[in-house]
Amino acid sequence: MKFLNPENRIGKTIEELSEGDSISLTETIEDNQLLLYLGLSNDANPLFIQHDFSQKTEYGRPIVPTILLMGTISSAISKHLPGAGSNIVNFSFNLIKPVYHYETLTYHFEVIQIDKMKDVVTLSVTAENFEDERVLDSVVMVRPPKLVQMIEDSQ
Repeated sequence: MKFLNPENRIGKTIEELSEGDSISLTETIEDNQLLLYLGLSNDANPLFIQHDFSQKTEYGRPIVPTILLMGTISSAISKHLPGAGSNIVNFSFNLIKPVYHYETLTYHFEVIQIDKMKDVVTLSVTAENFEDERVLDSVVMVRPPKLVQMIEDSQ
């Protein structure tokens, strides 16, 4: 028997995770990320890109789309905790303060629950801006990667 795609690194399986496992990552929101999101989603909300429009709103300047922030969380889960092969099955997101273009956010990820019966781990995610103000809270349920064995052909 051999493992499917043995050359690819796989993230931590549910057996390798423990409650309290954590990582912190810092990301800066750049123009290229915003433009890619707006182009891919066809989201034409002027609040996200037009300075003259957003100056007339309560925000005073363009804000980062919530989905882009959720994508940053999803990416970190796929890359780091649990890692490659993970699949998000539930995502709860609370935006506390608006996030503006070019802000640098520090995200904190922590495993807060492991349910081996359901094969799911729950992560708490928070993020602070450069002024140490909390801007978001999230709870994400993730199915960690699972190694699947294949039977070799006998040819």
